[in-house]
Amino acid sequence: MPGSRRARARSALFTVPFAAVGLLGTGAAPAGATAAHPVKSLTCRGQGVDPNALVRHRTETVIHAPLRTIWKLQTDVERWPSWQDTITTMERLGHGPFRQGSAFRWTTPVPPNPATPATSLEITSTVEQLKRHSCIRWTGPAVGEGLRINGVHVWNFTEVKGGVHVSTEETHTGAEVESDVPTATRILRQGLEAWLRDLKAVAEAPRGTPSVRTAP
Repeated sequence: MPGSRRARARSALFTVPFAAVGLLGTGAAPAGATAAHPVKSLTCRGQGVDPNALVRHRTETVIHAPLRTIWKLQTDVERWPSWQDTITTMERLGHGPFRQGSAFRWTTPVPPNPATPATSLEITSTVEQLKRHSCIRWTGPAVGEGLRINGVHVWNFTEVKGGVHVSTEETHTGAEVESDVPTATRILRQGLEAWLRDLKAVAEAPRGTPSVRTAP
């Protein structure tokens, strides 16, 4: 429904693929998700998020679907807009399989907030580390009117009984987000939790079920 989609867009923030971005409000965590601040950060092939970043969040959930299904959804970046309302455009910057060195450019709306006006972020993400069916780490800038964020985003996928334990952690740096760390962190949390919620919904949907994205 239109109202539902607008509400999700407002609460989504930046889930940029360096990872993401975000900026406002509070949101419910996906079923089974936790959002503690662990002592040890997630890594992929020994590399993690920015250890000095003031804005950071980690969350996780169990998705009751095959690992190959979840991995395909997460790495087929050109199809992200079909199941994530807050991604408006997506472009692969290259060809071939999703691997280390793959890059992609995408856009996501940003609501007005105390630091910046409403804008649209253009995010250019580059995969720095990847282990098939296990982890991904990408980095890159997100740029919009009056806003620039540099992010690092790590994903871990671990098979467990009945499904896959999916963990994600992201950090943001930049003058605008660092000017209001609590708000920027809250928005980042919203974005990551929305991403996991959508990934869980589309992965667990019966085959042949229409996309989880709400029609306008």
